[in-house]
Amino acid sequence: MPIIVNVDVMMARRKMSLTELAEKVDLTLANLSILKTGKAKAIRFNTLEALCRALDCQPGDLLEYVPEEKQKTTTD
Repeated sequence: MPIIVNVDVMMARRKMSLTELAEKVDLTLANLSILKTGKAKAIRFNTLEALCRALDCQPGDLLEYVPEEKQKTTTD
């Protein structure tokens, strides 16, 4: 998928655990883990807003567009 989710990167920068972030954004650990690992197919704007607030970042810090052609060359 061309959209890369960088929640784990922002969590590491903020030295925040998955449990702490889940509590701050009121998400289950399972749902946050799905998002963190890039397995989510969608994200609600209110969830994105809560993540940005909790991690003190912008949506662009959490989401990145990488064309599929570039993904193939970087994984080969």
